[in-house]
Amino acid sequence: MSVVDLNKDTDLGDESFMSAEDLRAYVRDMKKAQEDASQKAADAARKALIAKLAEPMDMTPEFVSELKRNLVVRIRLAAERGEKELLVMRFPNALCKDQGRAINNDDPAWPDSLLGRPRQAFELWRDHLKGAHYGLKAMVIEWPGGVMGDIGFFLTWGAK
Repeated sequence: MSVVDLNKDTDLGDESFMSAEDLRAYVRDMKKAQEDASQKAADAARKALIAKLAEPMDMTPEFVSELKRNLVVRIRLAAERGEKELLVMRFPNALCKDQGRAINNDDPAWPDSLLGRPRQAFELWRDHLKGAHYGLKAMVIEWPGGVMGDIGFFLTWGAK
């Protein structure tokens, strides 16, 4: 049995002994690689979501009717809890022509900045819910790293 002197440079053949510094660097590099892979996966998922939400839905009368039925249930439950608003849609700010600046600045023309399904959601509110005195509030609901992120649509009711 041979003993390896850790104070000497020793050739261990095909095996290598890592110093504490090498081990720390290896762990740091592996952690960074995992974070990078997670970030790449998150970026890919976000791009896929944006592509999906950019495509308009077929707003058949049956689909609109089912959507309204589901909303009524959600609104009723929220109202029973004493709430006066309900988050009905969340989407990346990339689905606004100006990345959400008009919404953030409460510009009265903010609906003109909407693209894809968010635009359809606004039109659904305008055509089917506004007349029943429901409000629609749009706001930036996430600020990752201090930068505008996701937008939220809130259906509102009750006294203003």
